[in-house]
Amino acid sequence: MNTAVRNVGLFAIVAVLILLTGFLQSWNAALLILNMGLISAIMALGVNLQWGFAGLFNIGVMGFVALGGLAAVLIAMPPTQGAFAAGGVRVILALVLGAVTIAAAVLVHRAMQKGWLRAAALVAVLIAGFIVYRAVLDPGVSAIEAINPATTGYLGGLGLPVIIAWPIGGLFAAGAAWLIGKTALGLRSDYLAIATLGIAEIIIAVLKNEDWLSRGVKNVIGIPRPVPYEIDLQRDTGFVERAAGLGLDPVMASTLYVKLLYAGLFLVVLVVLLWMAQKALDSPWGRMLRAIRDNGVSAEAMGKNVKKRHLQVFILGSAVCGIAGAMMTTLDGQLTPSSYQPLRFTFLIWVMVIVGGSGNNFGAVLGGFLIWFLWVQVEPMGRLLMDVITSGMADGSWLKSHLLGSAAHMRLFTMGLVLLLVLRFNPRGLIPEK
Repeated sequence: MNTAVRNVGLFAIVAVLILLTGFLQSWNAALLILNMGLISAIMALGVNLQWGFAGLFNIGVMGFVALGGLAAVLIAMPPTQGAFAAGGVRVILALVLGAVTIAAAVLVHRAMQKGWLRAAALVAVLIAGFIVYRAVLDPGVSAIEAINPATTGYLGGLGLPVIIAWPIGGLFAAGAAWLIGKTALGLRSDYLAIATLGIAEIIIAVLKNEDWLSRGVKNVIGIPRPVPYEIDLQRDTGFVERAAGLGLDPVMASTLYVKLLYAGLFLVVLVVLLWMAQKALDSPWGRMLRAIRDNGVSAEAMGKNVKKRHLQVFILGSAVCGIAGAMMTTLDGQLTPSSYQPLRFTFLIWVMVIVGGSGNNFGAVLGGFLIWFLWVQVEPMGRLLMDVITSGMADGSWLKSHLLGSAAHMRLFTMGLVLLLVLRFNPRGLIPEK
């Protein structure tokens, strides 16, 4: 079979699965799968830039996605009245002092010769800087968090359109990736994986505990939308009349319309990023990255700056994940730090890349749609399967109870099974790298 025809057929199969969801379950469910599939495809595209192009084993995807979500809060939410006046200046001053402390430590490290005297000076600078930092920060944080903590208790945002938060989320993730890359990209692949995972957990811990920044576990809700609210559409006489002309209930029509608008926005972002990724892959820069990935020693011997190129692609891939994180928070309408789990935002994204085809941008996109569809649909399908299998068993039977209880684990079982089958029969993925 022609490769192009086969690839189109694979995308068509995923499209048919989503359409069947609409016909057999509900169009709301189908469009939700489509929207989250688009976001997941963007995350997979970011990981594919790092792993497929350069062989960088980043398992801290969750942290970069969370930074994108934070950007949606800091850009789109209205500022909390009185919060900045109460402690905002102190918080900013404390952050500046923290940066000055780190800079001073770097200068001491560079200016002094190696030995116990330099070590003592570094410890003294860091301890003194930390004490001053906390002395300035803590009163400001307490004052901010004391302002109506039931509904706010944080600084809030800038009140700008939420779409601006999408590229800003990419910048947040890119900045964090630069800091991580400058220190961790010199490590061997397994150590890089451990470092990125640990830093991702640190980012989540900060979001959970720094209430002045993100309300912590109290969550930020009501993030403004780039699309209309359903209730506003239901009050619009023109929209209600158009929905009635199509034979749709206004409530259902408004829900579908909003999800379709989100799908259009997400599709535009995916197409633009996919086009840019393809251009990068086919460019001399992309060929150089693949040469470094396949044999870094040879590439370095040919005069290529391996660490610099790794840093570039690490920043770019993380930025794409940050954009996807801001988009997901926009779709959810809330930031929930406790919902960021490695299973969902790291392991699942890696499965998408591996199953779709590492090193192939279209494979990563296909894997994003396919694996997300299975992640959502396998559990209800497993429940239906177990109901059919146990339909002839007596109520109260231990075997029936066990099988029905096992339906909840079908999701993880299926992800592992799909991954094993693909690695066994098509180890390069459904759409392998050329």
